[in-house]
Amino acid sequence: MKHRYDFRLICQIAILFLLLTGCDKSTKPVSLTIAVSPILKPALLEIKEIYAQQKPNVTINYNFGPSGDSSQAIERGANIDIFITGDSKLMDNLQSKGFLLADTRKPFLSSKMVLIVPKNAIGISSFKDLTSSQVKQIALPDVQITAAGKYALEILTYFGILEQVKPKFVLHKSSVDVVDWLEMGKADAGIVIATEALGSNQIKIVAIAPENSHSPVTFFIAVLQGSKNIPQGKEFVAFLLSEQASSVFVKYGFTIPVSHNTAQ
Repeated sequence: MKHRYDFRLICQIAILFLLLTGCDKSTKPVSLTIAVSPILKPALLEIKEIYAQQKPNVTINYNFGPSGDSSQAIERGANIDIFITGDSKLMDNLQSKGFLLADTRKPFLSSKMVLIVPKNAIGISSFKDLTSSQVKQIALPDVQITAAGKYALEILTYFGILEQVKPKFVLHKSSVDVVDWLEMGKADAGIVIATEALGSNQIKIVAIAPENSHSPVTFFIAVLQGSKNIPQGKEFVAFLLSEQASSVFVKYGFTIPVSHNTAQ
């Protein structure tokens, strides 16, 4: 009888060990790194808090910076799990080189391009007004490292004023920096993604760029092939595409693409 009791006890301990081991795997601490433009910072920080309540074992780390810099870092082998960018060409480049996990690239968010001026400025109400002598400096996101900067050039080309206003350019790393520059009164006007302008009470939007004046302002998201946390990365991307997260993005002025769940 003693031997039978010992055998049962050993079996119970073994089963308990297996159960505990299984639970440990499902709640193993994971750290995800997401490279993303600063323009999404307010919304993503709020979403981070929501996700932490649902997945307390997953730590979300954002690397906020220009997409061009992030893309180069990815090619150099940086420890990044997810990439979010408004520059489709950067995504195309990474995809062609095999850096994106198959079928995880998706259209994520949309926005508009706008012309902004300091809150108390007068006399500027359209893009063509940028040729005025009263406009000495125009703040723009850097055209070399940001999609927003490229959109701005397209807009100015569309209105036929690019060469006239080019000497007035003051370039910055992001739309966030452009807004900061205008808030400090260091430029007479700026061109940025609308969602960034909506967050400031020190500037005002005086014109919205026509949709046909520039490439679509669409942000894309993808899990990277080199991620060490692919299952968790896919899970977080699915959450960002969910209705719960979308409601947060809409609150911050973004729109949700019709093809939200269509791989690109």
